[in-house]
Amino acid sequence: MAAWEGLATWWRRRREPPPALTATSAQGLVPGSLFAGLRIERLIGRGALGAVYLAREPGSGTARALKTLGLESGGTSFTDAQQAFMGEAQAAQRLHHPDIVQVFAAGEFQGLAYLVMELVPGCDLTRYTQPARLLPEPLVLEIGARMAEALGYAHRQGVLHRDVKPANVMLHLPTGSLKLTDFGLARLHDAARTRSGLLLGTPAFMAPELLAGAPADTRSDLYALAAMLFQLLTARLPHEGDSLGRLLQSIAHEPPLSLRALRPELPAVLDELLARALSKSPAAREADGYVLARELRAIAETAWPGSPGGR
Repeated sequence: MAAWEGLATWWRRRREPPPALTATSAQGLVPGSLFAGLRIERLIGRGALGAVYLAREPGSGTARALKTLGLESGGTSFTDAQQAFMGEAQAAQRLHHPDIVQVFAAGEFQGLAYLVMELVPGCDLTRYTQPARLLPEPLVLEIGARMAEALGYAHRQGVLHRDVKPANVMLHLPTGSLKLTDFGLARLHDAARTRSGLLLGTPAFMAPELLAGAPADTRSDLYALAAMLFQLLTARLPHEGDSLGRLLQSIAHEPPLSLRALRPELPAVLDELLARALSKSPAAREADGYVLARELRAIAETAWPGSPGGR
C-alpha cells in the first residue's frame, strides 16, 4: 500500500498549478487585446492545463478557441515542457478528422504557450456521467464508436491521445457534433512537472500497465475509452476507491466492476465487450479503434434496431 500512496502523493503534486507563471498567465488575457494575431473576446473556461478564450481573427472575424498554457520557467524542466508542447502541437496539427478538434496553429507568445483551435459548440461529456443525466444507451454506443474511429485514425497517423476521458469530449446534441480534444496535452503537463515519463493521464481512466511505467500505446487509449463508456452507461467508474492509493491499487490488481451488475437490463454482449476492453492484460484488448467501433455498432444494431447507434 505504501507504493500506491506514494503514487497518490505524486499525482497530487502533479495537479498543483505551476509555481512560476508569468504575470500575463496569472492575470489572464484582457478582452479586446491582441494575442498571437487574435483579438480576445472573453474567457470560456479554465482547466488544469491553462485557460481557453473565445478569440477572433481581426481581418475575417472568424471565431477561434485560443488555449493558453502556463509552463514553469527556468531550468531543464522548462526546456522539456517547451519541447513536449511543440512536439504534441505539431502532431495535433497533422490530424484532420471530423470528430477531432482541429488545431490550426501553435507557438509561444508573451511568455505563454498557446494553441489556436476550432471553436466547437456544446459541453463536455462530464455532464452526462451524472445518474439523472445519462444519455440513451444506443447514443452512448454511437459516441463510443465515433470516438473509437477518431482514435483509430489518430493512431494510424502515429498520434496517441493519452488522456481520453469525458472532460476531453465535446458533444452538441442539437447538431450531433462530437469532438475529441486535447490530444497529447497530458504529456505536456507531465513534462512541466517531472522527467520520469510515468503516469500520463487521469488515474481513473489509466490502463493498468501505465501504473507499472509501461509506455502508452493504442490499447491504453482504447482502455480509457472503455472506462469512459462504462461511466456514461452507469454513472460509475469501473474502478473506484476511497483514496487515490486505493483506486490505483484496484486498477492494478482487481477486476473492474461488472456492467450488468449495475445495469442488468443491458446486453450481455456489451458487458463482455467492455470487460475485455478493460482487461488487465493489454494482449486481451482490441488495439484497433476501427474494429472496436464496428463491434459497438453491431451491438447497437442488434439490441436497439433503428436507433442512432444502430444507424
